[in-house]
Amino acid sequence: MIVTTQIIVLLVLGLIAYQDVRERMVHWILFPALALAMGYLFSERIGIHQYALLVFANLLLVSSIISILYLYTKYLRGMEFLDVSFGLGDLLFFLAFALGFPTLTFLILFTSSILFSLSIFLGMKKINGEKNAPLAGLMSFYLIIVYMISFLPSTPSLYIH
Repeated sequence: MIVTTQIIVLLVLGLIAYQDVRERMVHWILFPALALAMGYLFSERIGIHQYALLVFANLLLVSSIISILYLYTKYLRGMEFLDVSFGLGDLLFFLAFALGFPTLTFLILFTSSILFSLSIFLGMKKINGEKNAPLAGLMSFYLIIVYMISFLPSTPSLYIH
């Protein structure tokens, strides 16, 4: 069941990456599917009680980040937040992402995926003048790479906390 779920996670991440980069829209059903699959992989490795505690911490972190982004966008930039400066798909992706890893791993992967997305977007902007970053898509692509590396022998587990 674990291998099947890992394949599902990779397929869903691939669909999110493809749809977001190509169409700038992602079918909403992919986010709960990703959350369930990633959550299952994580909870199977550490147990439900630790899972609940670590996911709570992750969701608290994501809520803090979203709140700061909202306040910055709304009050300092004077812009609408959702679907203007930050997409609903990005928000749903952040929430799904938070369900998939222990807190320390989540922080490292979340931060590095944001930096990865920023660097790719800056290249896209320079090459074809992109105005909006397909954040969920680029972060999905990054997670595909991380998952593929984690399947290699002698690679430390993503679920050690």
